Amino acid sequence: MPLRNGYSINSTHADGSEDDEPLIESDAVPPRCCSTRLNLAILMFFGFSVVYGLRVNLSVAMVAMVNDTDPQPAPNSSIYKTCPLPPGTDNTSDAFRQPEGIPQYPWDSETQGWLLGAFFFGYLCTQIPGGYLSGHYGGSIFLGLGVLCTAGLTLLTPLAAQLGSGWLFALRALEGFGEGVTFPAMMAMWARWAPPLERSRLMTLSGSGANFGAFLALPLTGFICQTLGWPAVFYICGGAGCLWALFWFLFVSDDPRTHRRISEEERDYIINSLGPQGTGHGWSVPILSMLLSVPLWAIIVTQMCSNWSYYTLLTSLPTYMNKIMHFDLKSNGFLSALPYLGAWLFSTLSGVVADLLIERKVFSVTAVRKIFTLTGLLPGSACLVAVGYAGCSHILTVIFLTLTSTIGGVSASGVFINQIDIAPRYAGFLLGITNTFGTIPGVVAPIVTGYFTEDHTLAGWRKVFWVAAGINVGGALFYTIFGSGKIQPWALTEEERAEAEKKRSASIST
Repeated sequence: MPLRNGYSINSTHADGSEDDEPLIESDAVPPRCCSTRLNLAILMFFGFSVVYGLRVNLSVAMVAMVNDTDPQPAPNSSIYKTCPLPPGTDNTSDAFRQPEGIPQYPWDSETQGWLLGAFFFGYLCTQIPGGYLSGHYGGSIFLGLGVLCTAGLTLLTPLAAQLGSGWLFALRALEGFGEGVTFPAMMAMWARWAPPLERSRLMTLSGSGANFGAFLALPLTGFICQTLGWPAVFYICGGAGCLWALFWFLFVSDDPRTHRRISEEERDYIINSLGPQGTGHGWSVPILSMLLSVPLWAIIVTQMCSNWSYYTLLTSLPTYMNKIMHFDLKSNGFLSALPYLGAWLFSTLSGVVADLLIERKVFSVTAVRKIFTLTGLLPGSACLVAVGYAGCSHILTVIFLTLTSTIGGVSASGVFINQIDIAPRYAGFLLGITNTFGTIPGVVAPIVTGYFTEDHTLAGWRKVFWVAAGINVGGALFYTIFGSGKIQPWALTEEERAEAEKKRSASIST
């Protein structure tokens, strides 16, 4: 569908260049402030805040749920090293008293690792089906139901824990099963809602809710555990998810064409800027072409590598703050949350900068995605290694951990939204594929961390940080070599192929 200047921003070109796409005239762009697409991003932001609150609450609550009976290594062991209490504290972190009547459980570090990873067993199963169905039907119903089901199951956590660790494992896996559709559904919705020159800022704003949710949930969980008892954490988080779902189903539509409150000017702008790519992909998808697509594998490998360090910190950082740094539970939650505050701010800012660089043609889409990926992953890896050598310095540990995630937030405008660049129509399905592979570290990393750190020593945690940093660097380099921001031939519609062929014929004839 043509714009006022006669082009769709997704027009294909005979020479295959991605830098000669015509840009939308400034007077054709309706205001972003208070627009329907911005309101959608904000509502998604709060949705993913809830989603990550539901995901990470167990990481902190686990410290309060467990009656710590792990055997400690002998003090004269060559690997034994413990840190002193933080300055100004006179409590120990060996046990956290709960209000009277609140149960605690004798789970060892291996059991805790399996429970922390249980969520991702279910999360793996629904990514691809959720992305496929969202791309066909639209993502709003799947995103809303994903959050609602996860929130409802979260309310049952205290009961499951009382029944036994096996029941809790099964419940967390079911929560992951429900939540697995949320990110693919988000990507499928932005394929129909996000104009190409606003993709980075809209998608990073909505997706940054994950970091904001972790930032809020970690300290609040610690506070609630010590004041109300750990079961209250799951009742409050579950209730918040159910409340959000009510607003979502009342105010959201799959497509700007069917939204009841969108202005005609904004609707036409979105539809025209997306062109044929702003529609559903139908039942048929080019599976073989996707499997042979090098740019898609670049996304898969890089997300797997970067998610290793992300999930290591997400699930195990509270344990490190407890067992090694000896922060009390309230401090533990707050300090574990600081990295996600920085990541939230930097990821949101990176989206604005990335769009400006693309809009002003400073760099191509490919160059922007690679620059932001490298900038986020390489320095972040160095800071992660530095954590292992900060020793018992509480200040340096907090600084390096915060820098690791803060700098890593820049990559939100890199590889993590690249699916919509290479195949807008199939973006939800592709995110389901990449997120399925990217979730594997969420299953494996907590188990590996539990293996390395069963003696709760600095030496064991140093191995954890080295492994995570090395995998991170490998992913960044792989993406730099093989990544692309150019729409792939197999993602073009018949209309776009015909237009490209017409331009190619005209070019040859002249």
